[in-house]
Amino acid sequence: MKPIIGILIIIAISSAIAVAGSHGSFAFSGVPLFALCASVGFILHWIAFIPAFGYQTEHYFDLTGSISYLGAIILAVVLHPGMDIRGLIISVMIAVWAARLGSFLFMRVKKAGQDRRFNDIKTRFFRFMFTWTLGGAWVFITMAAGLAAITSTTQQAIGIPFFIGTALWVLGFGLEVVADSQKTSFRQQPENAEKFITTGLWQYSRHPNYFGEIILWLGIAVMAAPVLSGWQLVTLISPVFVFLLLTKVSGIPMLEKSGLERWGSDPKYQRYISITSPLFPLPKK
Repeated sequence: MKPIIGILIIIAISSAIAVAGSHGSFAFSGVPLFALCASVGFILHWIAFIPAFGYQTEHYFDLTGSISYLGAIILAVVLHPGMDIRGLIISVMIAVWAARLGSFLFMRVKKAGQDRRFNDIKTRFFRFMFTWTLGGAWVFITMAAGLAAITSTTQQAIGIPFFIGTALWVLGFGLEVVADSQKTSFRQQPENAEKFITTGLWQYSRHPNYFGEIILWLGIAVMAAPVLSGWQLVTLISPVFVFLLLTKVSGIPMLEKSGLERWGSDPKYQRYISITSPLFPLPKK
């Protein structure tokens, strides 16, 4: 029952944001372009859920997310009658991030053979469906601010907020890429197969890749803000959503739980989590 209620809540919240973001959006055949692009992630995730549940596999979850981002961006670029430089750059940023992360996560889960987050979920129809629905919401709400700017009828010259947002995106993207690369290199060493990483960026944060992701989406929102007005401003919830999703729902909580199950009795792990910031890179306590 709870997963069904969760699905309905996700759809209701996403629909409200879609309506808000559609104010001031270019229209295609009378339908707001923002709303059309917002539907892409949900449609693709629900389609992919069917074979995923049938074959009891989570291998294509992250790849579906990546394709959803790219599909929404391509749709916006193709149907927009006159996208400005702000919209084009934001589109490229989202596409680059999605292609990089999606391919990285897909190759990682294929190599590992499984994603532990889904072990108890994929055998339960509505719980698994809830996860795929959340995936569609993740795509839409995460990119809502950027998508609102891309599809907005309001266009203006780029200014200081645009450059601040760009700097934040570059910083966040760089942190995410470096953190993922460091962890991949660590895991490739046979002697580290069952160990936890405490080097590189990981000595300052237990989840530096998530910190990078939050920062880059904050950058997108800052870039988008100058051309948003009225109900469109609701879409600025994007970086807040990313923060809450990664720190309260499917990111840090699940990984921290898994870490405690694997290394919770290890004094070195206990010390690591006691002196290392969970998210924001900080000097050790």
